[in-house]
Amino acid sequence: MRRVEVKMENKEVARRLTKLGEDIVDEIKLEESPQIRIPQRGIGNIIFNEKKNILELGNKKSTRSFMNVAHSRKFMQTILIANKCKEFVGRDKTASIRELYYQLKHTLPGTKENTFEDQSESDPLIVDLEMALGVLREELHLKADDKGTLIGKIKIEDSGDVIDCSKLGRSGLSIPSIVEHYNFMDFKADYVLVIETGAMFDRLVEEKFHLKNDCIMVSTKGQAARGCRRLVHRLRTELNLPVIMFTDGDPWGYYIYSVMKAGSMALAHESRRLGTPSLSLVGMTMTDIDTYGLDKVTETLKDLDRKRIKELLHYPWFQKKQWKKELELMANKGVRIEQQALASKSLEFVAEEYLPEKIEKKIMLP
Repeated sequence: MRRVEVKMENKEVARRLTKLGEDIVDEIKLEESPQIRIPQRGIGNIIFNEKKNILELGNKKSTRSFMNVAHSRKFMQTILIANKCKEFVGRDKTASIRELYYQLKHTLPGTKENTFEDQSESDPLIVDLEMALGVLREELHLKADDKGTLIGKIKIEDSGDVIDCSKLGRSGLSIPSIVEHYNFMDFKADYVLVIETGAMFDRLVEEKFHLKNDCIMVSTKGQAARGCRRLVHRLRTELNLPVIMFTDGDPWGYYIYSVMKAGSMALAHESRRLGTPSLSLVGMTMTDIDTYGLDKVTETLKDLDRKRIKELLHYPWFQKKQWKKELELMANKGVRIEQQALASKSLEFVAEEYLPEKIEKKIMLP
């Protein structure tokens, strides 16, 4: 199978980490304030590339300075993370981001000051370090918890072992945060179906939808983790399979879809590897409510839902007329519709009628 990306060698990652430290030492020797320059991750530095249909990072950068009281704590924490990552790379060990946090958490000698109070402090700094060095989290030998599941007629080689993903019972294959070591082997599938909720994934597995319709099914279990997004991207680019997504009909599900498709603002620097620009949405949609007689099983929009709809309408990647129409219709109807609402017809309805009909007729949002 064709491989699109090549992982950076440990030697190069170590060189970049060392260079970061050497630059800081040089600034200290010159009696200058040590600084780390990091691309800005705010919406003001996010560009939607309409041609590629993905989010990209702009050229704006911010400076984290040791001598700036507002920056000094984050500066120190960033250096601690960089130093520990260099150790991991040198030892060829991979740690979870939770393990990294605990390895670095301690009280500074002679003070009551802790290096980190919570993992919420270390996690964003890992992303900052990725961006400052131009490397990826997995290349820093860091990983997150597994999230997401895959099932279908595909065999995957993992470190010498072959996994037949059609013979894993109802559980499927748990998707790790790092999927670069996966090699795709034999497969029999016409498309990939990405499903937002675990409950709907379980329903479709029980109905054997993936076997009856020759598709690979992936559950994101809410907002998709990096490993899940990367795996879907690889299925699309390396196997040349169409990818279809199935979410709740609400602004939160639609945003999850947009992250899978175009990338996220927080990780715009990785959109090229994580996004699937050709992704289509099969449902749930506002027109489904009328088409399938679901008006009695909708949920009333809450104030937070309405606020989120307005936010989506302002994002450049939701400006296609079909999406503006969908979001405006949702606001006007004042309702949202969950995937599980299809069970009001029957448990089998989603697998036997709803999805086959819409996919065959290509009734989807771009």
